[in-house]
Amino acid sequence: MTKAETKELLKEYVLYLMENSDAEHPMWNIEKVRSGKQNKWNYIDGCMITALLRLYSITGERKFLDFADDFVSFYVNEDGTINTYEVGEYNLDNIRPACNLFALYDLTGREKYRKAMDTVRSQLDTMPRTKEGNFWHKQIYPNQVWLDGLYMAQPFYMEYERRYRKMNGCLDSFRQFENVRRFMRDEKTGLYYHGYDESRQMYWADKNTGCSPNFWLRATGWFMAALVDTAEAMGEQTYYEYRTLQDMLKNLADSLLNYLDPESKMFYQVIDKKGAAGNYLETSGSALISYALAKGVRLSYLPKRYANISEEIFYGITEKYLSKNEDGLPRLGGICLVAGLGGKDHRDGSLSYYFGEPVVENDAKGTAPLLMAYTELLSLEQRGVLNEI
Repeated sequence: MTKAETKELLKEYVLYLMENSDAEHPMWNIEKVRSGKQNKWNYIDGCMITALLRLYSITGERKFLDFADDFVSFYVNEDGTINTYEVGEYNLDNIRPACNLFALYDLTGREKYRKAMDTVRSQLDTMPRTKEGNFWHKQIYPNQVWLDGLYMAQPFYMEYERRYRKMNGCLDSFRQFENVRRFMRDEKTGLYYHGYDESRQMYWADKNTGCSPNFWLRATGWFMAALVDTAEAMGEQTYYEYRTLQDMLKNLADSLLNYLDPESKMFYQVIDKKGAAGNYLETSGSALISYALAKGVRLSYLPKRYANISEEIFYGITEKYLSKNEDGLPRLGGICLVAGLGGKDHRDGSLSYYFGEPVVENDAKGTAPLLMAYTELLSLEQRGVLNEI
C-alpha cells in the first residue's frame, strides 16, 4: 500500500473498532472477549482511549472525544469512585486508565474526573514497594518490578504530582526509573530485562541479578513509552532528572536499533534472538517503539533523524500486518495477546514461553500503540519535521 492508502485504511479501521465497541463490550479487548466475563476498568481499554484522545487532539474530530468521554464516564461516578476499580487490589495496571482523566477533565470540565484522579492516586500512598523503593508490579507478585509497570503507573504519578502536589512525589517517581536502570539493564546489550525479583526467590529470577532471562519486546516498548511520557509529565522544573530520562530514552533507542530487522523494519518478540525457532516480528512492541521515537523527536528529546526511523517502523508494521480479511473488514495482526512472569501457568520467561503465547488480531495492546505512533507522525508531518530529514 502507498502511505495515502495506509492512512485511509487506518481511518476505516478506527471507525470499525469504535462502531463495534462500547464500555461494556470493547471488541479490541481480546482477553476479555475470550473470557466471556463482564468488562472492568483496565489498562487495555485505557490505552485505546488514550489513542482516541490523541486522535482528537491532532484532528479536532469531535467523535473521538465524545466516544472517549462516554466510555470513561461509564466507569467514573459523580463522587469520583470508579466502578470495578479497587485500591486494595494494588495492581499497577489499573493506574494506567487514569492517565486519560487529565485530558478528559481539561476538555470537558467534568468535576467527577478530577475527583477520580484522587481516588486512583490514593492507591500509590499504600502501594507495596521493594526495599529500593519501587512499586511492586502487583500485590500478587510480591517484591517484583516489571518494565510494564513503569508505563502503567509513572506517567500518572508524575502528572498528578506536578499538577496538584507541587511536585512532591516527582523525585520518588524518577528514582524508580533509576532503580530500573541500575538493576534491570544489561550492560552488554543496553537492553532491559522484562522483570526483576528483589528476593531472588521466583523460579524465573537469576539468583545473582534477580532478573528474568530474556528481553521481551512489548515490555521494552512499554518502558520506552514510559520514559517519554513521564519526562513530558515532569517538565523542566527538575532539570537533572528531566535530562536523565531523556538520556535513558536515547540510550535505549540506540541499543534497540542494533536489533531492528533491516527488511521488515520491525522488531522480534524476543529482541535479540532473531534466528531462534518460533521467534516472530511482533506488532505491539514495534509500535510502542515507533511511538516513543516520534514523540521523542516532537518534544526535542531526540534528534530529528529518529523521526525517519519511527516512520519506517510504523509503515513496516502496516505493510506486514494491516490488511482486510475475507469479509472486507480491516484488521491488524501480529499482536502477542499477553505475556507475564510467574502465576499459575508457570510463566518462566523462557524463549519457548514467549514464542508460545497466542498471537491475535485487533487487540488494543497492538492497535492503540499503532494509533499513538500514527498521531505522533501526523504531528511531525504537520510541523514539517519529516520533510526536513
